[in-house]
Amino acid sequence: MARRAAGGPDFALEAAHGGPVAGVDEAGRGPLAGPVLAAAVIFPTPPAGALAALLDDSKRLDTRRREAAYAALLEAAAAGVALIGVGAASAAEIGRLNILRATHLAMARAVARLSVFPALALVDGNAVPPLPCPVRCVVGGDGLSLSIAAASIMAKVVRDRAMARLDPRWPGYGFARHSGYPTTAHREALARLGPSPHHRRGFSPVDQAVLALS
Repeated sequence: MARRAAGGPDFALEAAHGGPVAGVDEAGRGPLAGPVLAAAVIFPTPPAGALAALLDDSKRLDTRRREAAYAALLEAAAAGVALIGVGAASAAEIGRLNILRATHLAMARAVARLSVFPALALVDGNAVPPLPCPVRCVVGGDGLSLSIAAASIMAKVVRDRAMARLDPRWPGYGFARHSGYPTTAHREALARLGPSPHHRRGFSPVDQAVLALS
């Protein structure tokens, strides 16, 4: 069993169940713009060495270490020692479904993109998504499980890169700087420019900007 130093995620939850266990996490529930991303990661055998040392809750990692962990996960996937699925729900789907249901849709899409059907999904948080496999919710799971930590890193980096690609297409909002989160600069740009097609209807600051311009 792969175990980290005290305070870091380990492989205990995965090992206790046996079989292919997917860690599932999301990124981007709080922003005013852009998709919500989810990732699912299965480690067929416990990650060890440099890879395990890089994995932690993505919120605990600075940009340099998060990018290093992301690159290591891609290498692990190419070598067959990690199985990764990524899914998203668009701003339009968020507006239509609400953010919780859209997050669960992104998670289901991530699990569906795994090349192996999981015997169990360990999902960060306390809301059970409707996945096609058994689910165990783990509050604070991205700091406890190596698989969930890996999923949190994948979802965060993929989403940040997607928002950076939107930045030159929709100049003025600063998507590359804040990734759509409700910073003061983003709120000011939203009030000045109005919402883009990638802003989330149903989020109060976005709806207020629509009303102000109508």
